[in-house]
Amino acid sequence: MVAVNEPIDPRVRLAISQWPDDAPRGAVSTFCAEHGISRKSFYELRKRAAIDGPAAVLEPRTRRPKSSPSTLSAEVKVQVVAMRAALEASGLDHGPISVYEKMRAMGFEQVPSIASMARIFRAAGVSQTEPKKKPRSAWRRFVYPAPNACWQLDATGYVLTRGRQCVIFQLIDDHSRYAVASHVAWSETAEAAIAVFDKAVRVHGVPQRLLTDNGIALNPSRRGYQGRLVNHVSRLGVQAITGKPYKPTTQGKNERFHQTLFRYLDKQPLATTLAELQAQIDDFDTVYNTERPHQGLPGRLTPQAVWEATPKADAPHPPPNPPLSIPVLARRIQPPPPEDLPFGTDLKTLSTAGAFMLGAVNYKVDGRRALEQVLVTTDKDTIIVTDLDGEVLIEHTRPAPGVKYVGNGKPRGPRPKPSPKS
Repeated sequence: MVAVNEPIDPRVRLAISQWPDDAPRGAVSTFCAEHGISRKSFYELRKRAAIDGPAAVLEPRTRRPKSSPSTLSAEVKVQVVAMRAALEASGLDHGPISVYEKMRAMGFEQVPSIASMARIFRAAGVSQTEPKKKPRSAWRRFVYPAPNACWQLDATGYVLTRGRQCVIFQLIDDHSRYAVASHVAWSETAEAAIAVFDKAVRVHGVPQRLLTDNGIALNPSRRGYQGRLVNHVSRLGVQAITGKPYKPTTQGKNERFHQTLFRYLDKQPLATTLAELQAQIDDFDTVYNTERPHQGLPGRLTPQAVWEATPKADAPHPPPNPPLSIPVLARRIQPPPPEDLPFGTDLKTLSTAGAFMLGAVNYKVDGRRALEQVLVTTDKDTIIVTDLDGEVLIEHTRPAPGVKYVGNGKPRGPRPKPSPKS
């Protein structure tokens, strides 16, 4: 049998066009079996020969349909490319899915499919294929079951005019991706983190959990002590949780949120003050929550639609007696510092990063010993750091002039790539 869509040999076509009318019974079946064609094809060619003449049978006819109602006109293609350009100029997502949803929302008479839009973009040279990208069907997301079950808080750096550095705190709901609050500050501090959390609580209530990274201003519990933000949310009954160190994928939703924000801010005038930047971010949050279909949500709904579709998780109950923070307990169990220190020995209190300053040089001891007191003994060439029991923690040769930082000799491990603008 001839393979599907494979043309019939011209010699077979010629034989069919000259087929005698008085052929014996069964000859057609035998002929079709010998040449691997169907009886239906045989009689179709015989009919064509009788109507259009034997010559019409010798060449296969085109399979192209006489009409293509779904063919996109040049005008529609221009509209698609123009819509993509408009979204890009506004700093919003402008892929095929985003353009498709925007054209549907605006009520265009003809909206091509997402696949058609991708082909139009490639033909116009405004996008390119990404063969190494995983298909969406391969994604597996963990999502909390209701709004306020968990909030994600993260901070990212930004630059104002004249190169001034600042920090943007972004707080989103894990279930709905709803931006519950944003806050701009000069630096990443516990005060700024508490401010953005309280800002969200006043409007949306108290969440059950707060997920952050292991930054000193957010949740330094893995460093051996609690921070001010953890103590603050714990008094409300909120469970403060973190991802593993150097695993930013745990906060992947917030990392992706940063990327969307930066794309928007890149199209805005560079802010000159924190208030001006805050206004731009507030405008972005409104568009993000209420207008922009989120491709990570079922049905590509907006975060506000998902936020309102499910009842909020119950607020946690504050503990009757909030536990003391780890630094207080740690300071209480330390032995008392010696009263008479020998010459060349100083009593130092380590910073929250487990370091101390000596002669304009920052010495790292151990992050797990944050806020502990240590004894620093110096002579002409050597610096020795011990705890109050006399155990040597680090020992260094005095650094060369110009050195500002001396580590503790322990590997720091890989570091996540900095965010754009950070």
